[in-house]
Amino acid sequence: MKLTDLKVSKAKAIDRPQKLTDGGGLYLYISPTGVKSWRLDYSHNNKRYTHTIGKYPVITLAEARARKLELKKELSAGLSPSVEKHKEKIRRSEEAAQTFELLANEWFQGKKDIRSKAWQEGNGLYLRRDLIPAIGKIPIDEINGKTLLLVLQSIAKDRGVRTADRARQTALQVFEHAILNFKTEKNPAAILRKWAEIPAAVNRPHLEEGDVHQLIDAMDAYPGYLTTKLAAKLLLLTFVRKMEVTDAQWDEFDLQNKKWIIPAERMKMKEAHVVPLSAQAVSLINQLQPYTRGSKYLFPKNSTVLKPMSAASLNKMFDTMGYKGRFSPHGIRATASTWLNEKGFRHDVIERQLAHTERNQVRASYNHADYLLERREMMQAWADFLFPSASK
Repeated sequence: MKLTDLKVSKAKAIDRPQKLTDGGGLYLYISPTGVKSWRLDYSHNNKRYTHTIGKYPVITLAEARARKLELKKELSAGLSPSVEKHKEKIRRSEEAAQTFELLANEWFQGKKDIRSKAWQEGNGLYLRRDLIPAIGKIPIDEINGKTLLLVLQSIAKDRGVRTADRARQTALQVFEHAILNFKTEKNPAAILRKWAEIPAAVNRPHLEEGDVHQLIDAMDAYPGYLTTKLAAKLLLLTFVRKMEVTDAQWDEFDLQNKKWIIPAERMKMKEAHVVPLSAQAVSLINQLQPYTRGSKYLFPKNSTVLKPMSAASLNKMFDTMGYKGRFSPHGIRATASTWLNEKGFRHDVIERQLAHTERNQVRASYNHADYLLERREMMQAWADFLFPSASK
């Protein structure tokens, strides 16, 4: 006898599984816990199978019967619902395994041994810092142009449009690798070739020795926040990268031993960096403490102590001081390097202080010197040139 809606709804669980048949292999299965589900028993290639249609009452009696007819048609066409379901499960599992992260690592590992150290560091950085955290877990075939564009726009906001486009170029190569291995048929990074106006590359200008104190005078005259001035001066004293100053945290500083240890995750090349602090730098940091309002950051945003100041604040400051198009915060590194080279400090010591990576791989494998004593002397000499009255 066929089932009715009333009989299905009134059916109660007992201490063992039940099957209430509806005919043609369709039945309502009731577990001892009371869960009801529609199932279909059938034969395919001389084997018995059971296919679960779905749970009741999500699937009604009428819907279960309609699905039974559909499945019977599939059987007539030589398809087994359970076998096809299993194949689909395997296919989805394989798709899920082909994530951007998996293919990116596969591409990188296959290339790195035949590429330069600079290539390894650059592409490795864009993958682990920018791309994999954003889209690493997504199956590569599901990443479209819109998804990648949002990632590029986020990178551009934090690190600049040129850095974002370099990340796009890395992604482009990952997608090409995936296409060649039949993991996807599209390359959204190629579609986004003109996603933004990329400024022409320019060399970072540096200041001549005679112009440096004019820059300091401009900093002193700057009408903005005192904390922004102090950030600019700390950048000048230490000539680290801009975001290494703006995102600096108090627990990175050992003022008693005059050291600033920037953790690897905040460094461009992902290696911890020790910055010897001059007497002037220690004095500046002590001056700064009352203005940080208990924040973990040396330079918190004016609107909240929970976030660091924007790196763009220093660029705006330099523009306001009249240096727009002539000199930027990044140019401080070239200015310091030029002055120190001219004063006879050793090239290796200067490069170590700039946290530059040795391009000669053979030499790099042997040269692990930190030059801390020489760097401390060098940093104090640079600070005495910048702020001579403070050294007396």
